[in-house]
Amino acid sequence: MKKIVVTGGLGYIGSHTVVELQLAGFEVIIIDNLSNASEAVLQGIKNITGTLPTFEKLDLRDKQTTISFFKKYEDISGIIHFAASKAVGESVTNPLLYYENNLSTLITILKQIQHKKNISFIFSSSCTVYGQAETMPISENAPIQQAYSPYGNTKQIGEEILKDTAKIAEGLQVISLRYFNPIGAHESAEIGELPNGIPQNLVPFITQTAIGLRKQLSVFGNDYPTEDGTCIRDYIHVVDLAKAHVTALKRLLEKMNKTSFEVFNIGTGKGSSVLEVIESFERVSHQKLNYKIVDRREGDVISAYADTTKANTILGWKATSTLDEAMLSAWKWEQKIRTK
Repeated sequence: MKKIVVTGGLGYIGSHTVVELQLAGFEVIIIDNLSNASEAVLQGIKNITGTLPTFEKLDLRDKQTTISFFKKYEDISGIIHFAASKAVGESVTNPLLYYENNLSTLITILKQIQHKKNISFIFSSSCTVYGQAETMPISENAPIQQAYSPYGNTKQIGEEILKDTAKIAEGLQVISLRYFNPIGAHESAEIGELPNGIPQNLVPFITQTAIGLRKQLSVFGNDYPTEDGTCIRDYIHVVDLAKAHVTALKRLLEKMNKTSFEVFNIGTGKGSSVLEVIESFERVSHQKLNYKIVDRREGDVISAYADTTKANTILGWKATSTLDEAMLSAWKWEQKIRTK
C-alpha cells in the first residue's frame, strides 16, 4: 500500500481528497496546522471510509519540524500539497501572509524531497494563474496573465518553482491541477467546508445566510459585461475535484506522464453567474435568500470557466455532478453542522 502525504489534509478540499485516496487503497498521512481546519474532521473521514488516517499536527513554516517529519516518513510515494492560504480578497489586504504561507512552505517541502529517487507531487493550483483570460473557455494553453491578486501570484510562482525544480530533480514528477471554484460537500454530510469567521467564498456565505448565521449576502457588483451583470465562475463539486487528484496521482505513479511537469484544468467546463448560483440554491433548498448588490470587490475577474478537454481526454477524468447537486449537498452540510 503506497503512502501518500496530504498537506492541509483536514481542510475543505484536502479532507475530501483523503477520503477518495483511502477508498482507492492508499495509506494517507495528513499534515495540518489546524489554522483553518478542525481535528474533528478525522472522525468524519473515518465514518465515510472506515479508516482513520495518520495525522501529524505540523506547521510547514517551521523548518525543523518539517525536516523531522520527512525523516520520519522516508518511504512515501507521493505528496498532494494543499496547505496554503486561499482567499483572494484577504490576499489583497494581507499579501505578506500569502507569500510566506504559500511559497516558503512549498520551498521547504521541495528541499526535503528533491533528492528522493521517485516522488509524485500533485500541486493544488488555481485558475487565477490565468488572470483575466482573453477568451473563454480557458485552456491550458491560455497565456499566463498578470495575476489579479497576491493569491493568484503565489500560484503562478509556485508553478514556476515546481517546473524549475522538476527539471533538475530527476526523481520528482509533478502535476499541477489548476482548478476553478470548488463547492458542495460529501453526500454523507460527514465532511464539508468549515470556514473560520466570515466566509471568503460564495457558497458558504449563501448557506450561512440561509440558516440565519449571516444577516445578508453581498453580491459584489452587477455591472460586469455578463448576461446578468454578475461575475461568472466554473463551480465544481468538491468530490469531483477530489477524484481528479487521485486520477492525477495514479498517472504519475504509473509513469504515464509525458514530461516531469504537467498541468490540467479541473472544472466542469460551464460558467455560472453569481445570481445563477443563488437561484440554484433557492431552487434546491426551498429557501428565499436575503442578498444585496454592493460595489465590486478588488481582485475579482469578470469571467473564468474551464476548457476541460485535456483533463477529459488525457487524464480520463470528468466532472459528473450538477450545480444543483453541489448546492444541495452544501445546504445539507450546513444544516448538519448547525444542529449539532
